[in-house]
Amino acid sequence: MTKFHSFSFNFFTIFIILLFASAAASSKCSCESQDHHQEQDHIDSQALKYKLIAIASILVASSLGICLPFLFKNISYLSPEKDFFFLVKAFAAGVILATGFIHILPDAFESLESPCLPENPWHKFPFSGFVAMMAAVGTLMMEAYATGFHKRLELRKAQPVDGDEESDDHHHHHGAHGGHVHGSGLVMEAPNSSELIRHRVISQVLELGIVVHSVIIGISLGASERVNTIKPLVVALSFHQFFEGMGLGGCISQAKFKSRAIAIMVLFFSLTTPIGIAVGIGISSIYNEHSPTALIVQGLLNSASAGILIYMALVDLLAADFMKTKMLSNTRLQLGANFSLILGACCMSLLAKWDDH
Repeated sequence: MTKFHSFSFNFFTIFIILLFASAAASSKCSCESQDHHQEQDHIDSQALKYKLIAIASILVASSLGICLPFLFKNISYLSPEKDFFFLVKAFAAGVILATGFIHILPDAFESLESPCLPENPWHKFPFSGFVAMMAAVGTLMMEAYATGFHKRLELRKAQPVDGDEESDDHHHHHGAHGGHVHGSGLVMEAPNSSELIRHRVISQVLELGIVVHSVIIGISLGASERVNTIKPLVVALSFHQFFEGMGLGGCISQAKFKSRAIAIMVLFFSLTTPIGIAVGIGISSIYNEHSPTALIVQGLLNSASAGILIYMALVDLLAADFMKTKMLSNTRLQLGANFSLILGACCMSLLAKWDDH
């Protein structure tokens, strides 16, 4: 998974470069809200204080949320085989689903349908929905390719160098089952290995989708000078990052990465929004969120992020668990998982009342 992890990191780095480039370019554009100049003339001195509080609060919430699955993984009733684990995972999936549908996608539509953008082509075609759709399809293709690549590699490693050696060796170890070495070996080993690969792909792609949005909201908060906007965002984004961290942490925990890889992914998620806020503070004097360049870049990145998260929540997290025999054969577990899913989605959706940036 090293190559895929490197690809994910490079892909994210390109997103960050594009985003920072848009922030710098936005100072050259003049499309602003009507009260923008008035607000700039009346910058509240307490804005910086709330931004620093936001950095500390979101850092703690993000770190706690993503670390909880690792802190509690040794508790028996939270193990993947227990029913309670399905309920927690359904809640986290509901949070991620609501993040995509309620928090990110509407922001993307708002950015790309802004009156600050030219009529042609931005008002002639629903780019937000199109980019979200292509991001979901691209995620499917990426997952299929990465999983297929490692599956084929696994199968090639399982092939014997010499057929006679393999037959003799298998006869020596397994006696009467000599004619089924390939079949029995693959049935015993492939499912576990393939499932592990799948969890690793899911966790990396999911983190990519979450982190892209986290950078955007961090920069937006850091660049804002309106105290009445910043104050509710501190609370809303802290809960936002906590719940998202729980979902991501559960996926990383199931992927069984090495300690170093886990530490990198945890730090990556925990620091992204605080760093985004710090960058926003630094460019607040030149950043204009209403400029065409900033609107286009933010809209496209939010659309892609929403598509990734919606696909991951529905296909990789929910469908994978809800279609398992253990779930289908247990009515109480089904009802509990459905309730947990709706609860997670509703809790995250309620935060949209204050998450208006």
